[in-house]
Amino acid sequence: MSSALSMPTIRPEPAVTDLPVWRFTVVEYRQLSEAGMFNDDDAVELLEGLVVAKRPKNPPHILVCKLLRRYLERLLGEGWHVATQDPLSTEDSEPEPDLAVLRGVEEDYGERLPTSADSPLVIEVSDTTLNRDRGIKRRIYARTGVQQYWIANVTDKTIEVYSEPSGSAESPAFGRSQRYTLGETVPVVIDGNILGEIAVDQLFPAKDLK
Repeated sequence: MSSALSMPTIRPEPAVTDLPVWRFTVVEYRQLSEAGMFNDDDAVELLEGLVVAKRPKNPPHILVCKLLRRYLERLLGEGWHVATQDPLSTEDSEPEPDLAVLRGVEEDYGERLPTSADSPLVIEVSDTTLNRDRGIKRRIYARTGVQQYWIANVTDKTIEVYSEPSGSAESPAFGRSQRYTLGETVPVVIDGNILGEIAVDQLFPAKDLK
């Protein structure tokens, strides 16, 4: 059985500066990228108009991403695929979640970026970015109507599952949250259908994640 998720108070990540900052539109962000302002070595994403640097990934983070993808792909049927660290397009952001279950096949997105409407399940693997994933990213995904948002918490070896997004409310949030710990299984829900379950122990093997 999962336990109700009692969230601690999370302090937001400090801004780069306490001075006013420029917020870019999605169009401006893409224009900067196309103009060569960001090269392949610049790990950044657009979050609520701010160009935010992504954190380097350590081996446990990489392992959990690979395991999640493996088990998700075993459960998904025809008409779905898993994207890894690819952008989702929203009104003011282009987050790049660690994993996203997308409708259709890869070729469907050759001319456009997927949106939250295309992705009923978004997952962030979190160790050094827990504040960001529980803060600004959770808010973005709730605002845009992602049906289920998972945080794979590498440090605590838990899966946090958020559902019932508020949409574009004044303070976007998810109405339901659950935490799954070692010894429990997480239901994989796609468009309201449970496709199967993933054991938390499979994602955080004790011998590898110390």
